[in-house]
Amino acid sequence: MEDVFKNRIDLSRLHDRVQQIKAEIGKVIVGQEAMVELMITAIFARGHVLIEGVPGVAKTLAAKLLAKTIDAQFSRIQFTPDLMPSDVLGTSVFNPRNTEFEFRPGPVFANVVLIDEINRSPAKTQAALFEVMEERQISIDGKTYNMGEPFLVLATQNPIEQEGTYRLPEAQLDRFLFKIAVGYPTLEEEIRILAENGQQDQREQLARVGSVLTAQEIQECRELIRQIHVEEKLLGYVARIAQETRANASLYLGASPRASVALLNSSRALAGIRGRDFVTPEDVKTLAVPVLRHRVMLTPDKEMEGLQVDEVIRQIVNKVEVPR
Repeated sequence: MEDVFKNRIDLSRLHDRVQQIKAEIGKVIVGQEAMVELMITAIFARGHVLIEGVPGVAKTLAAKLLAKTIDAQFSRIQFTPDLMPSDVLGTSVFNPRNTEFEFRPGPVFANVVLIDEINRSPAKTQAALFEVMEERQISIDGKTYNMGEPFLVLATQNPIEQEGTYRLPEAQLDRFLFKIAVGYPTLEEEIRILAENGQQDQREQLARVGSVLTAQEIQECRELIRQIHVEEKLLGYVARIAQETRANASLYLGASPRASVALLNSSRALAGIRGRDFVTPEDVKTLAVPVLRHRVMLTPDKEMEGLQVDEVIRQIVNKVEVPR
């Protein structure tokens, strides 16, 4: 069946690359299509991703596989309680040859940075990421060092463990484009996992995945996504959703204007990777929960009642009139 519309922007190259990334990740990861699509959306929306799930649901593996599909510099940082900011950002070291201090870049100087168990380090190490995640630069000893593009932080955390963990500051949570909640696989998916798991170890699985996207192509695709059309009534739709979070009786903290911008930009990227050069209300509804769930806070009484923040966001999205 032929499309009933013709794109004004040629998105075929973007669509092909997205399908290739999904195919490469699909060689190893069983299911989790929603998580993979959100991670790809974040790449083209120039955003960072926080992946939350219980141990053993392939959070770290998925992040490593996504990094493998990008032909760019990758680094991994295992967050621990004794990790210092200099272990992440880098430090100045005295060079006796020229009697000067030289800056030694830390592991954050990469295109794709995987931070495993991000909530295991204390506040001062968390705060070291504020500037680099928002402004793609770090300032040390009066000098500013810029990150190369693309710059993407993929972080994982465990939602249930409290021993030896630290709550992420709201200011840092707000710097993540998405918070992806990874659930358990279905019965059929788990049977496939069991059937395939004994065949290869993780190193062999990672070796099967090849890079399909260069840093230059990411920049070109981002330029295409900026051209995706958003009608004025959709801007109002996004703004009304954000306003409703601030007026909702169940929420102590509503969405910031940064959240509105994040919802709009990610909706553009989602429309692009789905092959459309215009944003629909469905794009906004699809992304409202992963964009907002970590940026709003329940009131203490609603939290004690066991109300889930995802449920409140869905109620708000369903309440706001969809533009026609």
